Amino acid sequence: MQAKRKLHRLSALGVEKMRTPGYVADGGGLYLQISPTLTKSWIFRFKRNGRSREMGLGPLSALNLAEARKRAEDCRRMLLDGVDPIEARKAAKDESRLQAARSMTFSACATAYIEAHRASWKNVKHASQWKNTLTTYVTPIFGSLTVQSVDTALVMKVLEPIWAEKTETASRLRGRIESILDWATVRGFRAGENPARWKGHLEALLPARSKVRTVSHHAALHYDHIGAFMQSLRAESGVPARALEFLILTAARTSEAIGARWGEFDLVQNVWTVPPERMKSKREHRVPLSPAAVALLTHMQGMRTDDFAFPGRKADKPLSNMAMLQLLKRMKRDDLTAHGFRSTFRDWAAERTAYPGEVAEAALAHIVGDKVEAAYRRGDLFEKRRRMMNDWAKHCAHVTEPATVVPLRGVAG
Repeated sequence: MQAKRKLHRLSALGVEKMRTPGYVADGGGLYLQISPTLTKSWIFRFKRNGRSREMGLGPLSALNLAEARKRAEDCRRMLLDGVDPIEARKAAKDESRLQAARSMTFSACATAYIEAHRASWKNVKHASQWKNTLTTYVTPIFGSLTVQSVDTALVMKVLEPIWAEKTETASRLRGRIESILDWATVRGFRAGENPARWKGHLEALLPARSKVRTVSHHAALHYDHIGAFMQSLRAESGVPARALEFLILTAARTSEAIGARWGEFDLVQNVWTVPPERMKSKREHRVPLSPAAVALLTHMQGMRTDDFAFPGRKADKPLSNMAMLQLLKRMKRDDLTAHGFRSTFRDWAAERTAYPGEVAEAALAHIVGDKVEAAYRRGDLFEKRRRMMNDWAKHCAHVTEPATVVPLRGVAG
């Protein structure tokens, strides 16, 4: 009876009435802890390997005296079996978290990854591109499976059917799967090697892109036909036609042309300065404007509605990046792309002019090496580019007549 009193010293009524901050023993290592604010909770104290330890069992509001005694008894039994109750509880929580994590599906991880990185992607289309490719190719195969269960066989089941036919898409998809699985590993949702990694893994199962990829260039117009095309283009009305004309005259990328703001233009010095944040190279790019380009911009100034040189349909929004493709389709030239005109310009510069290649590369805002970069920054290439762009504009205004085939006399059909 006395031993029982050593274990069960407190009463339920007494516990409720206690108001003095401190620890009150119930026996067997169980204590009622009363905080200075009179909040009450249960504590289990014990020694293990000569070290005193203290384990919280829960608040009085959630655990009554009898329940606290039961938990303290469980702890004493673990100690008797050589088990630290604090470590045992931690291991149980870790296992519970791991089981919950292992139930996280790949699609759920993909959604979380996209949301986590959305703000860092400069191009707002990245999120939709990620989502669309994953939905099309991954979701039907293992999107609903737990991220932990994704293995090499499943990754191969996604990639192998499209690796040869859609190599570029497949390669990007592989990288996206790898990134999501890496994210899931860091977040604790999976463990082990990444089955989508290329180096030392998938490179042994799939041929290199260079071995299977058919290089697909943007559809481009031959430089001999640019004059006739420009003649047709100038007959078209509307902002998309003027934007495409400007893009051709400046050899700019689509995003650079449609995003152009009036503050970027100096129509006294005839220079267009594209800020670093709008350039693929993340460097400021100065474009010499030919008289034809200046005339076009002067025309657009007369139609100015907001800060964009080529405004879209919505206020304070630039022209859609699809507007030029739709224009080409209306012109029955859906065999061409806006980006392809950069190739037309580059081919013209190489085949029909004596301008050095690095001058044309600088006009296209390509990084071609430290030596050229230094020259570019000194400005001498800029003046060479000005002459080249003026010549390009003249070439674009010249309509080449098709050659007439004269049959040779005396030669049978």
